[in-house]
Amino acid sequence: MTDPGAPLVLISPAMGIGSRYYRPLVEAFEARGWAARALPRRGFEPGEPAASRQHDWSYGDEIDDTARAVAAARAEAPGRPVIVLGHSLGGQLAVGHQLNRAPADGIVTVGTCLPYHRDYPYRGLPLALMGGVIVPALTALFGHLPKPAFGGPGARTLMREWGRMAVTGRTPFPAAAPVETPALVVALQGDRLAPPAAVDRFAGRLFAAGSLTRWLYRREDVPEGASNDHIYWVRSPGPVVDKILSWWAASADQTSSVKTADGS
Repeated sequence: MTDPGAPLVLISPAMGIGSRYYRPLVEAFEARGWAARALPRRGFEPGEPAASRQHDWSYGDEIDDTARAVAAARAEAPGRPVIVLGHSLGGQLAVGHQLNRAPADGIVTVGTCLPYHRDYPYRGLPLALMGGVIVPALTALFGHLPKPAFGGPGARTLMREWGRMAVTGRTPFPAAAPVETPALVVALQGDRLAPPAAVDRFAGRLFAAGSLTRWLYRREDVPEGASNDHIYWVRSPGPVVDKILSWWAASADQTSSVKTADGS
């Protein structure tokens, strides 16, 4: 049974993955008394239009989607904390939301990084080629990024923004100040899509040190039959969910201690 005082987790999916994939993650939160729901990912939901020359969107559009979901969750239960959990691209969107819209009470990212090519093995030449040459060429030719290219079928504006980020290391959304709300950044050991240096850049540049907790999901922490793979951790998410619950409890205790200390 869901605890009415427990947080509501809004799950922002990874690039190219629809909300249905996150059912095991939703169920894992619900089994622990929290509420959770997976947000739609544009272009990857049944019955919704895929990216095309006529159907395009940007990081800003997806961040607006997140903002509307957060506002709806607050209206639904005004006293309940709202946490945005972003997976991979979803974590980038979650940060963009926290920095540029009315923020949620907390943010969690899993397998998310700032995909600057220099933080990848061999100076990230394949990533730089993808971001700087292949994405612009294919989106100009087709009006979107077609399959089987990475992220396809992808919206041309969003994929061009992603490509510029891969080449320059600059976020496709304003990031003048770091995230100040409680934050948990989860890295996945052995993750080739979000390697340690890229996660370090993401965590160090976009989050205030005092509000940030980091956790490495190590291979030895993976239960039998489970995975800490960039994508497949979602299928058996128990360790990640347990870490999120313990992080939130510690964050709440810290906030309570600060309020007691200053007398407020």
